[in-house]
Amino acid sequence: MEGAPVIVEPPSPDGGRRVTIRGEVVGTAYHLLDVVELLRRQGLPETDTTLDDPDLIEWRGGGPDAWTAAE
Repeated sequence: MEGAPVIVEPPSPDGGRRVTIRGEVVGTAYHLLDVVELLRRQGLPETDTTLDDPDLIEWRGGGPDAWTAAE
């Protein structure tokens, strides 16, 4: 596999982050629990320890703590 299967895009002006899983946009997350729910719906692990696993998730424009757009 090339790259992480989950991509979390940088925060938009409204704070939402588009989430792509295996090349398919699956939704917009507004906080970390939204990412967990999107992972669960797609059958991926939902434990907190996997959220910072670079083999699972590529966080673009900030990590799991970034939920506001850069100014």
